[in-house]
Amino acid sequence: MALTFLSRRAAGLVRSNNVAMTRMFSSEAAEASGNMSFSFNLPHESIYLNAKVAQVIVPGAGGEYGVTADHVPTVAQLKPGVLQIMHGDGSDAEKFFVSGGFALTHANSATDVTCPEAVRLDDIDPNAVSSNFEAAKASYAAAEVGSIAQAEAQIEIDVNRAMGAAVGLSLV
Repeated sequence: MALTFLSRRAAGLVRSNNVAMTRMFSSEAAEASGNMSFSFNLPHESIYLNAKVAQVIVPGAGGEYGVTADHVPTVAQLKPGVLQIMHGDGSDAEKFFVSGGFALTHANSATDVTCPEAVRLDDIDPNAVSSNFEAAKASYAAAEVGSIAQAEAQIEIDVNRAMGAAVGLSLV
């Protein structure tokens, strides 16, 4: 009885709202408007602010995905990985390693990525990554089981493993 009432109430609200929605396939969306607006922010700086780009490939926690103009609105948690920015001018993708964060894609072809840390992939020293990975493994082994120190060491292991994979290392 309550479910039927709520369903009718929701249907009434939907009918009274005059918002028009158009469904497009991704091939149609790219032709429709071309570039998207992209903002990439860290706590201490904005790397991009409303820049026009062709595509962004996001390392989502549920899997890597690409965003182009007219993409369906999405909110995603980021995992440690490579954020790729395609400018659409034929140049190689600009690549950043991100330690995590969030990506919000809005209905108006705008995407915002906010991360606690990011570094250009070309600026990563593979030797430092290997060294940090080994130190994190040692910290994990030395920490009390279930402790905050062990959890922090596990995060360091995961981030350094992902960073190593981004620069071609296989860390185990």
